[in-house]
Parts: sequence; C-alpha cells; structure tokens
Amino acid sequence: MKQYDVYGIGNALVDTEYEIAESFISKSGLGKGLMTLVDADERHRIIQLLAEEYSINNQCGGGSAANTMVAISQLGGNGFYTCKVSNDEVGDFFMADLKAANLHTNLDNGREAGVSGQCISMVTPDAERTMSTHLGISESLSESELDEDALKQTRYLYIEGYLVTSPTAVAAALKAQKIAQEAGAIVSITLSDPAIVEHFKDAFDQFAERGIDLVFCNEEEAMIWTASTSPIEAFKKLQTVCKQVAMTCGANGAMVFDGTEEFNVPGNPTKAIDTTGAGDIFAGAFLYAISQGMNFEEAAILANKSASLLVSRFGARLDSNSINALK
Repeated sequence: MKQYDVYGIGNALVDTEYEIAESFISKSGLGKGLMTLVDADERHRIIQLLAEEYSINNQCGGGSAANTMVAISQLGGNGFYTCKVSNDEVGDFFMADLKAANLHTNLDNGREAGVSGQCISMVTPDAERTMSTHLGISESLSESELDEDALKQTRYLYIEGYLVTSPTAVAAALKAQKIAQEAGAIVSITLSDPAIVEHFKDAFDQFAERGIDLVFCNEEEAMIWTASTSPIEAFKKLQTVCKQVAMTCGANGAMVFDGTEEFNVPGNPTKAIDTTGAGDIFAGAFLYAISQGMNFEEAAILANKSASLLVSRFGARLDSNSINALK
C-alpha cells in the first residue's frame, strides 16, 4: 500500500490579499482576473500603490498546488508537497504553514539563502481576483527538490501548471512525471491560468505527449489549449489528449470524464465574494474523493460544494470547521 494519496509539486508563495475598488485595476496597469508574474521592483511598486489606499485583508500560506494539497490533508488525505522557499522569515512562515496542515515536505532537507515568493491578490467587488506574483527563489525549483522515495510511494501526482514559466521547474515536473509513471501512479496536472496556457502551450503539450491521466482546468483554459470555440468542444477535445478530465464551469458546476463516462454536475448556488483558490480547492477535494474510492460524479459533487463554500468568503483556503462541514 502506498504511503501518500497525493504528491504535489508547485510554487511556494505567501498570499497577501487586498479588497480593492474596480478603478485600482486600471491604475495598477494589471490585467483584471489574471495572474501576472512580476520582478522585485514591480512587486514593490504595486505594494506602494496599494498602501496609499488600502490595508491588508488577509495573509496566509499560498501557491496554487499548496492550496490543493492543504485541502487534501484537511479532508483526511495523506500528502507530500515539493516546493522551494528560502531561509528567510517568509520561508519560515510557509514551512510552518505546511507543518500545521500535516503535510510532509522536502523543506525538511534544508533551505537556501534568498527571497521567498509572494503573491499579491487583489479582489474587486464582483469577486474577481487579480494576482501579481513575485516567485522569488521558487522560480529556481529544480530536480534537486524532488523526493524520489516519496514519489514512488504516492498514488497520484499533482503538477501545478504555473511551473511552466520556469525551465528548471518544468524539468523537475517532467522528471516527477516519469518517476510517478514508472511507479504506477496516476499523473494529474492543472492548467492553472488562461494567460499561462496561452503563452506556454508548448510546455503543456510536452506533458501531454508523455502522458497525462487527469487534467484539471476551467472552460477558458480548456478552450485556449484545445483551440476550441465552445466549452463543449474543448471538453470533447481534452478527452483525446488526456485519459480523464475535470473541467470547472463557474456557477454552472463542472463537467467530468472518467475515461468511459461523462458527468455534468451542477454547481451549488452561492453569493461569490472572492474566487481566489476556487480551482485549487476543487482539485483538492476531487483528488481526495477519488483517492478514497469515490467515482467521478461523487468527487465532482464534493469538489463543487467545497469551491462554492470557499468563494462565499475571503481567502484561498477553508478553516477546519468549514472543512469538517463538508465531510
């Protein structure tokens, strides 16, 4: 029996969240609803602009795959997370956050000097979130951060799509994919963000050529990757690229394909306040469910319920009481 339900690999970031007015998006020069990678100077500029009008609403450990792995652990699954932070205060915060979530991690093996990654998440009144991300040392995530023994002892591998922006991180994810496949694990990946898919399509194609068992995405990401004009068309095309598909459709729920049968699972009505992390917790709840023997329809029901609860409040993660209510 494998030791871990899911082994995740992704960027390690500390999320700093602000509630902002719509007008601030134009003032900042950022693309609304998108994740933009920035250097240290641009990160400083945005923080200075925010400080003129707003205060921090919430701060917590983050990173897309980290959010997914925390959800898996909160629900009762066993997880291992590979990432990279430095030995600064932000890195200390992130490592303590993983430990509090009962996740095993490669960070126990030591951390380098440098600046840990941070993500500034700006939420407008319509619940859309615009992110400005400075990866810091996370950008140099490489094969040396992999734990091969843990990879061989996992049932599912989960690859964060944002990793495609870094050549060394892509190499690490591809190696993780190979090790997992040789050990008989199921390989899953998330497309992460429409802009990422558009600009790094070749990297996702490379993963697909080597074999993706399960892809997580939303409608827009799916349409971009498959060059489709509708969500239905994209959903069908994804089935020719990946063995299994989990495509979120916003308030309409999700469309999933288990390799044989399709399920259209309706969403849970809710008033959205903040969509940050909705796709992350959907993937986490879904992976937890199927790793515990649920079918794809049951998994999508739990994942939709989790995502709808998350977007009804601020922040990219649920607290333990909210998670317990999902079980």
